[in-house]
This record gives sequence, structure tokens and C-alpha cells, in this order.
Amino acid sequence: MEKIAESLLYASRWLLAPIYMGLSLALVLLLLKFFEEVAHSFPMIFSMAEAELVLVVLSLIDMALVGGLLVMVMFSGYENFVSQIDIKEGEEKLSWLGKLDAGSLKQKVAASIVAISSIHLLKAFMNAENIANDKLMWFVIIHLTFVVSAIGMAWVDNMNKH
Repeated sequence: MEKIAESLLYASRWLLAPIYMGLSLALVLLLLKFFEEVAHSFPMIFSMAEAELVLVVLSLIDMALVGGLLVMVMFSGYENFVSQIDIKEGEEKLSWLGKLDAGSLKQKVAASIVAISSIHLLKAFMNAENIANDKLMWFVIIHLTFVVSAIGMAWVDNMNKH
């Protein structure tokens, strides 16, 4: 009975596979939104102020960071929790594939969240004249919370390795 329960429990990890496939669909949605933003901004490029252009570029960078985060979570999560990805010898392989354990992935996700939060904070500061001071203060507090959380998770993970 125990052997059957353990086999079923171990096989249930495959229930995560559709979730990782769903993340690839989220990547497609992000791609569409990225090019929608480019197409929307392109005709206005000569009438746009420099600050507006910087905000558009920061939005595109933000989407690129989210896309990279999705790819990291998809591949590393699949490899860590479902099955190893078999790539034939000589084919293109991401250098970090197979090297991120759950702890490393958690640190990379936290660092990506801090980077994304930094971009949002920078966008808010560039538009500070249109944002209430108390709202800006909350943006900073939330960002600092992400920073402190990322540092705390890295510290705890480092302590667990020793």
C-alpha cells in the first residue's frame, strides 16, 4: 500500500506540467502586449517628449524583465519539480538550464521582482508632478519592502548552505 501511495504521489508531479505550459501562453500574451506598445508609440515618436519616450522604453524593459522571469520559472520549475529537459548534443542550450535549484530560482525571482519594482518606481518619479506625495511614499515603501525581502531571502538561503 505504501509503495502505491508513494508512486502516485511521485507521479502527481506531472500535474505541474500544464501550469508551466500555461506560463508559456502568458509569455505569448506578454509578447503581444510588448508589440502593441511599440506599435502604439511608433507613430508618435516625433511628437513625444523625451521623458515620455523614456517612460515607453522603461515599460518595454519592464516587459522584457517579466518575460525573462517567466522563462526562468518555466524551465527551472519544470526541471526542478517535473522532469529533466533533454536537449540533444550540439543543440542550443541555455547556460543556466539544469543549474538552478529551488533556492537559486527563488533568489533570481526576488531579484527580478526588485528590478521590476525599480523600473515602476523610476517611472513614478519621472511622472512625480502628476502623482500625490503620499502615493510616491507608498511606492518607495513597497519597493524597499521588496528589496529587504530579497536580501532576507538571500541571507537565509546563504545561512542554509553553511
